[in-house]
This record gives sequence, C-alpha cells and structure tokens, in this order.
Amino acid sequence: MSDPYFQKLFAERIGGENYGKGTAIYKFEKIKRAKRKALADYPDRKLVDFGIGENDAMAPEFVRQVMAAEINKPENRGYADNGVAEFKEAVAGFMKRFFGVELDAATEVNHCIGSKTALAMLPACFINPGDITLMTVPGYPVAGTHTAYYGGTVYKLPLLAENDFFPDLDGIPAEVKEKAKLLVINYPNSPTGKVATREFYEKVVKFAKENNIVVVQDAAHTVLTFEGEPLSFLSVPGAKEVGVEVHSLSKGFDMIGWRIGWVCGNPLLVQAFSDVKDNCDSGQFIAIQKAAAAALGNDEIPKQTKAKYERRLKKLVDMLKRCGFQCEMPGGTYFLYTQSPTGIEGGPAFANAEEASQYLITQQSICTVPWDDAGAFLRFSVTYVAADEAAEDALMEETEKRLKQISLKFD
Repeated sequence: MSDPYFQKLFAERIGGENYGKGTAIYKFEKIKRAKRKALADYPDRKLVDFGIGENDAMAPEFVRQVMAAEINKPENRGYADNGVAEFKEAVAGFMKRFFGVELDAATEVNHCIGSKTALAMLPACFINPGDITLMTVPGYPVAGTHTAYYGGTVYKLPLLAENDFFPDLDGIPAEVKEKAKLLVINYPNSPTGKVATREFYEKVVKFAKENNIVVVQDAAHTVLTFEGEPLSFLSVPGAKEVGVEVHSLSKGFDMIGWRIGWVCGNPLLVQAFSDVKDNCDSGQFIAIQKAAAAALGNDEIPKQTKAKYERRLKKLVDMLKRCGFQCEMPGGTYFLYTQSPTGIEGGPAFANAEEASQYLITQQSICTVPWDDAGAFLRFSVTYVAADEAAEDALMEETEKRLKQISLKFD
C-alpha cells in the first residue's frame, strides 16, 4: 500500500516523512501491553497496580456540588480567556496561607488547563532555535518536548542518589550555560520523592541570576509533602525575580480530570505565559474555575489527601523492606522510587529496571514503572484503588506474598 500524499508533509519534530512507521514503543505503552498479557495469562489472579499515577478518589462532594451549581449559571457559559478573578484571588489566598507567599492576584497569577499545558506553553515564551532548556531526569518530559519543537535542545541533569537527588548545577559546562534560557525543576520531585530545601532554592536563585536563566518550578505535588512543611520556591528571597512556579489541583485536591492549575510568580513572566496562552486556548470552563476556587478555600482537602497517601506509603515501604528492597519514606509525592532488583534467585537476571518491571507485571501481575535514566529504579505509586484501610492492608499482604515467593536479588 502506497503512502498517502501527506506522508512527506509531517513536521520533523514528530518524525517527518517517517511519522507512524517507527517500531519504538513508549514506556507506558509497554506497561499497558504487559498488563493486558498478565490479565489474559492469569485471569484468576488480581492485578496489583502500583503503576497508576493518578488519584484514586473523586473530588470532594462539596466541590462537585459547587460545580453542579455553577454549570447552570448563564454567566459562566462564555470564554474564560485568561481566567476569572475569583480563581486568581483564591490562588493568592492559598499561596499566602500555605507558603507565606504574597501574590498580586491580577498580575502574578494565571490559570492553566492543568499544569501540563503550562509546561508545554512556557518554552514558547523563550526558546528560539539553538537555545537550551536545563531539565532534571528522570522526570516529566513535556517542557523538553516543546523545547525541541521550537528548535531548542535539552541538557539533562541526572538526579543521582549520591547527589541526594538534586541536580549538579555546578557541573554544567560554561558553553551550555551560555545558551541556556530555562531551568525546569520539580519538587517535591516526581518520581524520586525528594523535597527541596531552602538552601537548594537559594542556590537555584543565585545560579539563575548569575547565568541569566529563567526558572520554572513544577510544584504539582507540593501539598503532598511529608518531610517538614510544604515549601514554595517563591518563598525564597529573589525567587520572584527569576522565575515562576506551576501548581495543580490534581494531586492534592483529587481533581485529576478537571484540568485546572496555575502559573504564579514574576509578573512579566506570567504576562508572557498569558500572551502565549491567549493564542493556544480560550480558558478553562468558568464553572470549573469557580469550583476550584472553592476547593482552594478549604484547607482540609489537601490535609486529608496528604494523610491518606502518607499512610499508604508507610505501609508500602514497610512491606517492600520485608521483601528485600532497600527503601525509605519519600519526602513527598505519592510515589516511592527505589532501586530495582537485579534478578531472581535461581531465575533470570535483569539488565535494567525495565526488564525487572516487565517480569513483575507478566509473571506476578504486579505493575510498577521502570526508570533507567539515572540508575535502575522502580517507581511504585500508592494511588491504587482501595475502599478503606482494610483493603489497603489486604493489597499489601497479597503483594508481599507474591514477592516473597520469587526471592528477589539486589546485587
């Protein structure tokens, strides 16, 4: 069968004339296929899914009630463009209460249709062909993908255990710093679970000023902080001079599918984001913004969400330790990032985390996410579906039983 006439018209950024012909399989697609195989091969064995990266609970009932009421108001039917004042003011109040950060709701806050879209749009504000975005790995790739779309390149900053999962800013070559425009960081960090310190943020501010670089701090997991109090990048002196922070209601407020978050910080940077956003979308549905404003005004929501995932993580860590894993409670997020097993006693060896993850899925129906970007690690998520603590405990017991049956090796 011949190619369609438009085969040669695809942009190089997505593969050019070879688009759709590649055989490479995205990591999460491999996991989906392995899960389907496990379900087909072992239909009577429950799939234990630690791979899901989204909250298992619905948004609180009162938030849904606000949404239901706002849907029926005619004044909410139109385009939101760059957002409604009610949401921006709720953000400013939340940032003040949680982090002690003062924001001008009119000029230093704008909403986004989920933090993913903000991370996709921000490179458009800065990246020209030949420019560089500094990004930590492993991590969320969206800002890097869009950097490449605009002709820029990504310089990867590995998050290594020996560096306590902080990027080595001092080791960046001078020629890279000269071309760098953006530094994208993410704390509490997904997937490592590391939380930032004030000293680290102070170093980031100094680095940005010395090298004329804009900082984008992805704070999607910020309210899920278990080690100390939640810390905003913008609470550090000088941070608002060099960057913005991107927040989301997905993780801490159980609003994954609602697609609502915000960008806040330096007013000129927020304005640049807003101008790009104006040319990409017409704003999130106003009813969603107003429901989100109500959620931001209720501090019990993130408190309860944090407590649930902290409890689950403690159970997971204790169970995995009994099975041979060397792991500790993460400082934040609902992920546990732990060194991957190297094989099975009397069985196969694993060359990397992906092989270990595939074995666990296909042979034991235990789903994890592999990361081999900076060492071989597995990510366990505690967003599995469990109705109550008894169900959580039963899931831990079943997982422990399966893991102990195979005698994992950790060389």
